[in-house]
Amino acid sequence: GVAEAGRAGAVGVGGGLGASGAGIGSGFIFGKEIESVARQPELKSELQSIRWLGFALTEAVAFYTFIFALIAFFL
Repeated sequence: GVAEAGRAGAVGVGGGLGASGAGIGSGFIFGKEIESVARQPELKSELQSIRWLGFALTEAVAFYTFIFALIAFFL
């Protein structure tokens, strides 16, 4: 019915926004890291650990968004 369609829409919109936000964030993180290494190559190893931390946190936000979309679907 209409309620089920609204729930499916909530999952689609929630998952889509979460995925697009994480994609933009990941691109920004990796782009800035490449730019930083190009400017100061001696800091590559230090920047790499910071990059992976930022990437993990960005992807965690995408997973939380998906979980919230599933909660909206089943409640």
